[in-house]
Amino acid sequence: MLKHIATISFSPTGQTEQLVHRFGEALAKRFQTEGVTVDHTSFTLPEERTMERSFGPDTLVVFGTPTYAGRIPNKALPFVQQLFSGEEKQKTPAVALVTFGNRAYDSALTELRDELEKRDFRVFAAGAFACAHAFAAIGKEHPTAEDRNAFEALLDKVEGKLREGVPLETVVINDNAPVGPYYIPKGEDGQPAKFLKAKPKTDLTKCDHCGKCAAVCPMGSISREDTDQVPGICIKCQACIQYCPKGAKYFDDPRFLSHKAMLEKTFQRTALSEIFY
Repeated sequence: MLKHIATISFSPTGQTEQLVHRFGEALAKRFQTEGVTVDHTSFTLPEERTMERSFGPDTLVVFGTPTYAGRIPNKALPFVQQLFSGEEKQKTPAVALVTFGNRAYDSALTELRDELEKRDFRVFAAGAFACAHAFAAIGKEHPTAEDRNAFEALLDKVEGKLREGVPLETVVINDNAPVGPYYIPKGEDGQPAKFLKAKPKTDLTKCDHCGKCAAVCPMGSISREDTDQVPGICIKCQACIQYCPKGAKYFDDPRFLSHKAMLEKTFQRTALSEIFY
């Protein structure tokens, strides 16, 4: 019997967190008369990744990540693999959700399902939801009416499966095609755009060194003492740019900007969200 819903998310810019929170809260409301509770866990920031959590079979886990290069963000993957686990014997029911920035989710949803299954979760439903891209000007029309319909349809199916009270089966995603390679970003010239070492810069005429960028960096890579310095790894998540109250953070790497331009030229069509159950 379902007693609790736990949402879990890695979400540097907040879109994935909003999705899993809305899903968990909406589902809990449907089970309100049964006294089902809901709580939310983030593993976005370093200080949120200090302890492991396990969940029993009477908890439904709604687990979400964004899509980076068509996969789970590679720097978040170890925490998916290590921090959270279900019940080995009965398997903890789970819904896997990913967001993607209007290009494609590629293998991200399949990879998330597979990793959760390895941790003794039974992923019986899943969804990939299109959203605004983190750094390219595409997808700003999301959520569309179609996105909302897919969201409600997945809610209906998850509720129905839980109320049936029968053993849950692992969801089939895209005919169970295996996880593919990482998407290779391309520039406007059609050639691979290599910008792994690109890091955000700071407009010192705008920056007041409030420290917000350092506080929201999921890798803890921005110096808290000197916020225009980024000694650690940058995953291009754009959190420092999105949350800077002065608009002082920016990227100027030529290949990064070329990839951004390519996305804006190529992926203006409205991508469709997809659900599986």
